[in-house]
Amino acid sequence: MIQFEQEKTRCGTVAIVGRPNVGKSTLMNYILGEKLSITSAKPQTTRQQILGIKTEETTQTIYIDTPGLPQASKNRLQRSLVRDAINVVAEVDVVGFVIEAGRWTEADQTILERLREQNHPVILILNKVDRIKDKTRLLPFMKICAEKMNFLAMIPLSAQKGDNIGVLEETIAHHLPYAKFVYPRDQLSDRSQRFLAAEFIREKLMRALHKEIPYGVSVVIEQFEEKKRMIHIHAVILAARLGQKAIIIGKGGEVLKIIGSQARLDMEACFKKKYI
Repeated sequence: MIQFEQEKTRCGTVAIVGRPNVGKSTLMNYILGEKLSITSAKPQTTRQQILGIKTEETTQTIYIDTPGLPQASKNRLQRSLVRDAINVVAEVDVVGFVIEAGRWTEADQTILERLREQNHPVILILNKVDRIKDKTRLLPFMKICAEKMNFLAMIPLSAQKGDNIGVLEETIAHHLPYAKFVYPRDQLSDRSQRFLAAEFIREKLMRALHKEIPYGVSVVIEQFEEKKRMIHIHAVILAARLGQKAIIIGKGGEVLKIIGSQARLDMEACFKKKYI
């Protein structure tokens, strides 16, 4: 009789989904203890799926931060983001469905219908509980949510402050399959430093100029030279129209200087090296 040794480790993927601006990227960044996903008040800040890998003694959880799913896909970019996010959900072990605590919207309902089609275990994550002053409102709201779907669990938390995130991680780990680790223990993401550097710059652009600058703006890292204690980068900002150049640069280059300084701080914190 052949006996197979049971895996002593758990490893699996978790898709973090939800409508725009519910705190998906903030949640993943807090769990990982590092900033990988950029955040801003502008919808669809996250454009590409980013894997965040958290490895503990016997568990490796691979988080996928997906773009926010809008209720209506108005343009080619949004349709592409929605399609990619849905495809990711079809292949994961657990889904973390993030909503705003105390508020259920039509967009949340639309996402719920899509999740029902996938038939994956879904954890309902009620984010931003720190904004609810009267906590007695939370229990009735959770009862309403429980009637919408047989969720694996419903967990109220604050991604901003870290409240109750440990409970979420324990719940996820318990429902991951027994399997060998996919990534080395010290690997944090599937993305390169070049990609993350470009994202940090794009975040500062969206935060500083979110009312003036459209989705068409992108950042390309043309040079990335890594030395022992320092990294030299040359980034190019691509705008949709020539007239946006002056807005991005700002009077006397002031806006561009602020964006560069703020992005540099994020890079140094993430990569543990100085940037020039």
